[in-house]
Formats: sequence, structure tokens, C-alpha cells
Amino acid sequence: MKLRMILLSLATGAVLCGQQSSGGALTARQVIERIQAHVGMPWHKETVDTFKAGDPDTRVTGIATTMMATYDVLVRSAAAGKNLIITHEPTFYSHLDRTEAFEKEHDPVWEEKERFIKEHNLVVWRFHDHWHLMKPDGIMFGVVRALEWQKFQSATDPSVFVVPEMTVAQLAEQMKRRLGIHVLRFVANPDMKITKVGLAPGASGPERHRKLLQRDDVEVLAIGEVPEWETIEYVTDAVSEGKKKALILLGHIPSEQPGMEYCAEWLKTFVSEVPVEFVATREPFLLAK
Repeated sequence: MKLRMILLSLATGAVLCGQQSSGGALTARQVIERIQAHVGMPWHKETVDTFKAGDPDTRVTGIATTMMATYDVLVRSAAAGKNLIITHEPTFYSHLDRTEAFEKEHDPVWEEKERFIKEHNLVVWRFHDHWHLMKPDGIMFGVVRALEWQKFQSATDPSVFVVPEMTVAQLAEQMKRRLGIHVLRFVANPDMKITKVGLAPGASGPERHRKLLQRDDVEVLAIGEVPEWETIEYVTDAVSEGKKKALILLGHIPSEQPGMEYCAEWLKTFVSEVPVEFVATREPFLLAK
């Protein structure tokens, strides 16, 4: 019995050591090197596409792609045996994932997330800049496919579409259903009939939004998010002035999430040693009853 306990202890130690070293297996760093070799462009030195947590030399047991490495996503990824999480958006609540203030303040939310990452030997890497720079843009490709709008997309501008005529309310309902959105808002005359749509997933900013809305070939713009006193106020005034303009707010996560589902498919074309899975980020908003 004593010998059995010793052997079990040695085996457990070997597994834990194996998670922190390559041992001939694929490491997180090697996965990222493959991504860098397959993006079809020189890797930018100034980029947010870097490791955010964990040891890059950790042996990879599985890869999860996701929109945001939320605590919930980390828990579900770890439970599924995926210890390399490739996230599109930040992990620690700001674009550059700076954690100095959280460390200084002993922030309990950040500390719990850090603890979970360390205890489960997780590695988090962000894939944002270069995924957008891919040809085609990886996020836009996935979203357009989910919307089933490929045949409506402009050949010269992938952000512009000519769809069959419908009302703004009908378009909002279609986008909500096809993107699986729980909470969707829009600023418009809901009965206004449209065919010309602009699409700007994520948070591309009010200047980008305004330039699209100024175009004659954009009647309604669908975006992820923006501060309410910027693009939303602009469209509110446009509607009040009787202009044929409308805005649909999809929410940041659902507006880009299909692009990270496509990312998992893309990774599988050159990573075969470990399982790759898309782990959806849950939409954070609830409807008040």
C-alpha cells in the first residue's frame, strides 16, 4: 500500500510538471507561433495580441476560442479540458489589460479570477488586432455568415449591404434571431422601410459610425456599442429631423461573437494535436420584467 501511494504521488507530480513544460507536446507559445505564421501578414510589434495570463510554456490540453475570457468562460473552458483560452476582447476590464491598480487595491473580483487561472494552469492570449486585419476580417466574415448576408455584401465595401426591403423593426428582429441576441435596442421609426444597411460590429467609435451614417447607401447602421451621448444622440436627432436614418444596437458580445466561432474553425486547419472548441461568451444583459 505504501509503495502504491508513492507511485501515485510520483505520477501526479509528473502530470503537474508536464503542464508547465513542453515535454515534446505542444505549448501555448508554439500555438501562437503557428497563428503568427498563418495570419498572412507581418506580425505587428505594437499590438494587444499578447499573453494576458498564465505561463506561455504550459503544455496545451485543449484550446477554447471566445469573445471575452470572462470568469464564466474560464470555468467552462477548464471543465472541458481546454487550458489555452484565445479571447478577442480584454480579460482584465481595460483595452490594455493593465492590472497594477487591481493588485494595489487587492480587488476581490480580479484576485478571484487570477486565483482560478493559476489553480487550473490556464493560459489566456488575446487575438484582436491581427484577426481584424486578416483578409477577410475574421470577425466580419463570421458575423456576415451568421446573418446569412453574404450575397447582399458590397463588393467594394464589406461594411455595406443591400438587403431585401423590410422595416427597421423587421431588420432588428432578423438580426436578433440570427445572432442569438437576448437584449437588442434600436433608434428609429420602426415602420420605416429600408434596403441599405451598414454594419460596424464591436466598438468602432462615433467617428466611424457617423461617416457610415452620412453615406447615401446607408439608411440603417447596426453596431455593437457606443456611449449613449455619441452616435445614439446623433441618430436620435436625425430621426427627429425626419431624415431616413436608423441605428440598431446589437451589444458588443453578440455583434462580434460569430467571428470567434469561425476562429475555432480556422485554427483547426493547422492545429490538430489538441481539441479546439468555441466557447460562447454569455450575453451579460437581462430584461426587466
